[in-house]
Amino acid sequence: MAMNTRIFLSLIAFVAITSVISIAFAQSPQPSVPATTTTTPAVSAPATTAASPDPAEMMKQMMELSKLNENHKLLADLAGTWSYTVKMMAPGEAPSTSTGSCTRKPIMNGRFYVADFSGSMKMPGGDGKMKDFAFKGTSIEGYDNVKQKFVSSWADNMGTGIMMSEGTYDPATKTFTYNGEVEPVPGMKTPVREVIKVTDKNHHTFEWYENRGGQDVKTLEINYTRKK
Repeated sequence: MAMNTRIFLSLIAFVAITSVISIAFAQSPQPSVPATTTTTPAVSAPATTAASPDPAEMMKQMMELSKLNENHKLLADLAGTWSYTVKMMAPGEAPSTSTGSCTRKPIMNGRFYVADFSGSMKMPGGDGKMKDFAFKGTSIEGYDNVKQKFVSSWADNMGTGIMMSEGTYDPATKTFTYNGEVEPVPGMKTPVREVIKVTDKNHHTFEWYENRGGQDVKTLEINYTRKK
């Protein structure tokens, strides 16, 4: 009911401003949808006139795009409680390791998955000495039927920003690949690539690559094992 109400209100708002944007809408080319390995069923575009889009066709399309599909089932396979081991790598230094746990669960009838992470690692304190640091992080993942891409957001207690990324899935290798960007300090924007490889239903790995000088450098690896 909440979903239908939200869609109905969105449609009302759209129709209310149609008289203002109708000419631009009729003349503007529609953007192409990027390809992805695992695709959703095609949804026909709503019929339109020079005056305005057909509200009934718009509602039909929006309702169709709100449905779950095989892409959401792929995310469902990663739900549950996991223990993990982290390996952080820096040039010229020995890798550091830490451990933690993660719980991933569905929300909004399986349209999205929220994962809460907690762990402990060594971090330099204000005096420069290494100290134990309690790590907390949260992600929200889903599949956007409009973009035809997997989408993800990430926030943790090591910063105040929210990282957004989009990705695809390769069924041949059971691999998710996300692309995003981080800016740890002002002006230092760094493209990043996340690779999630599903080994089996109880194991998967996460790899984090940073683009440095045009080359992807792996700086983080996480190995997950499902808790029984």
